[in-house]
Amino acid sequence: MVRVPIASLGAGRMGRGIAVAFAYAGHPVSLVDLKPRAPAAFADLAHAAREEVRQTLRVLAQLGVFPEDAVDIIAARVSVVAEPDAAAALSSAAVVFEGVPEVVDVKRAVLARASRLAGPQPIIASTTSTILVDDLSDAVEHPARFLNAHWLNPAYLVPLIELSPGVRTDAAVTTRLRALLEGIGKVPVVCAARPGYIVPRIQALAMNEAARMVEEGVATAEEIDKAIKYGFGFRFAVLGLLEFIDWGGGDILYYASRYLTQALGSDRYASPDIVERNMKEGHIGFTTGRGFLDYGNLDLDAHRRERLKAFVAMLGQLGLAKPPVLE
Repeated sequence: MVRVPIASLGAGRMGRGIAVAFAYAGHPVSLVDLKPRAPAAFADLAHAAREEVRQTLRVLAQLGVFPEDAVDIIAARVSVVAEPDAAAALSSAAVVFEGVPEVVDVKRAVLARASRLAGPQPIIASTTSTILVDDLSDAVEHPARFLNAHWLNPAYLVPLIELSPGVRTDAAVTTRLRALLEGIGKVPVVCAARPGYIVPRIQALAMNEAARMVEEGVATAEEIDKAIKYGFGFRFAVLGLLEFIDWGGGDILYYASRYLTQALGSDRYASPDIVERNMKEGHIGFTTGRGFLDYGNLDLDAHRRERLKAFVAMLGQLGLAKPPVLE
């Protein structure tokens, strides 16, 4: 494994989570504090950051992820760098992740200064969850090496990272960062620079609908959460949303959406044009060999068995797998 230095702008919660993920995978990480501080104030920040990293690793070890005697080895890979030493840490890094507060002007100022200190070589990625890459890229020197990399909290556990390149991003930069993230066990996906990326955009709809159902008295919060954990979440941990449409058939989604739109009097349930277009073109899903995904060269019976095997494994993890009654 090639170990490369990583830098994180900001020593807050996101930076610390990223530090744990990379340090666990063997990479040295610098949490860079670009804010000028008195020595005592920096010492307090550095101590808090190091302790949170160490405590996170202790918990993971106690949960059986790795032996407890490895905590010190992994934690030692994380350092906290004061503002006067920022240039050295940033210029030697392979990738610099920006994780300062979600304020455009703050991010632009930090990215401008950090990109200048880092020089032209390091990839620079903002971890913003709300601000589009092209609203930040012109603050970065050499913007071809800049993109968004949206981590989901807790960053050291959730595999997914949403990569969002901008109009100026060099495609080779996206490829390099994707490979680095895959190398530490993450699952990066690439999406266009659109508000909400993929997961936040979908989950905002789902969370608002769940809150609306509580408001309408459809069910209690406890019952709704149980339905999500053991139905919605269970299913989509194995099948993606679009594969599930294909599994059941796009025509089912179309007619269900029409009914909900009429019954609940809201256009928020209306299908997008692509669903009706797929129906007209005969791309229903599994039964026609193509839907949102192409199943033309896939052994569908083997694919179904594989997915069912994953569902059975999920039942086991939830403690819900029971032997049959044979009497």
